[in-house]
Amino acid sequence: MLPTGVKESQLRESSSQKVHPQPMEEALNQNPEAIDSLISRVFRNISSLKSAYIQLQAAHTPYDPDKIEAADKLVIAELKSLSELKHYYREHNPKPLSVSPQDSKLAAEIQEQLSLLKTYEVMVKKFQSEIQNKDSEIQLLEQQIEEANQKREKLEKNLRLRESPREQNGFFPVDLTPDLFTSAVEAASKAIHDFSKPLINMMKAAGWDLDAAAQSIGPGVVYAKRAHKKYAFESYICQRMFSGFQEESFSDEPGDVVVNRESFFHQYLALRGMDPLDTLSQNPDSIFGRFCRSKYLVVVHQKMEASFFGNLDQRNFVMGGGHPRTPFYQAFLKLAKSVWLLHRLAYSFDPCVKVFQVKKGSEFSDVHMESVIVNLVQDDINQKPIVGLMIMPGFSIGSNVIQSRVYLTGMKVAE
Repeated sequence: MLPTGVKESQLRESSSQKVHPQPMEEALNQNPEAIDSLISRVFRNISSLKSAYIQLQAAHTPYDPDKIEAADKLVIAELKSLSELKHYYREHNPKPLSVSPQDSKLAAEIQEQLSLLKTYEVMVKKFQSEIQNKDSEIQLLEQQIEEANQKREKLEKNLRLRESPREQNGFFPVDLTPDLFTSAVEAASKAIHDFSKPLINMMKAAGWDLDAAAQSIGPGVVYAKRAHKKYAFESYICQRMFSGFQEESFSDEPGDVVVNRESFFHQYLALRGMDPLDTLSQNPDSIFGRFCRSKYLVVVHQKMEASFFGNLDQRNFVMGGGHPRTPFYQAFLKLAKSVWLLHRLAYSFDPCVKVFQVKKGSEFSDVHMESVIVNLVQDDINQKPIVGLMIMPGFSIGSNVIQSRVYLTGMKVAE
């Protein structure tokens, strides 16, 4: 052991000396294993990036969106790893004060790899842009395929409907039941409602006084709400479209009608799935064509059409045997088709379906009538409701009754 005085002297000498830490570049230069490990990781990532890039190229031929997406994610992951290595290197390797030839060579190699990395980044962005363009093309093609399928299904349906009477050797391919006729009545009622909308809109645009027009159609009718006056126009359309419904000829020359139940039903089947304008384009002067022509001239009278279009060109075209492709006339054809089909179906039954109408001022009967407004009440509970407008006629099929749809006058809306 050292004497106490000598030990204290050594401690004072040690405390008087300053500690000089090694510069960081010197410390790193003394740890080549860490640098080698970092470089190995960089080259491994570069190799993985090359592999992922090759996979991305291969996924384009043939074009496979799922493989492209997987390869794209792999490329991005490798790029991210390289970026993390770059940041790690910069944080732990500040620029040295003096660079050895070996360090310069290493820096050049790293710079070369970084340049290659930038090239891959540019190519990845290019591929991503191409993928987006391909996706847009795929969506457009899918939409075109969907439209083509819809057209094909429509043509196949029309073909089946045309061929069905011949294929069944004269027997009805569809069951002729009261339910089938009821659905046709509902379709005709909806068609009247649908056509009343463009008719009212045209009247508004032409400056018609709709209140006065409704009063002219149903004089003295008291409406529970002003909005209920739309039923006056539905009644107007109904009265004109169903005029002559009880006759087999239905507003056509009697000599042109084949009085045969099976023929009526075949006419129903032939037109049921067809576009009315397509049918009239093929045979504009058919029985159905003449029906559309006569009903249009009755529903849209001369004064009305002149106010709508500023001329009578469309009316003259219809009177001359044509069927214009205007939106208004096409809307009318949908209505005409539904009423025509209902008539063909009514005369397919044996005995045929009977139609009945309800006159204005009649007492309401819930056996034969149905109110279009269900929440109406009246002040005098002892007085029976009175019909103001008939919106849809009623029908009887044997013992079955399809109620007429009516609007009741002088009622109030229940709170």
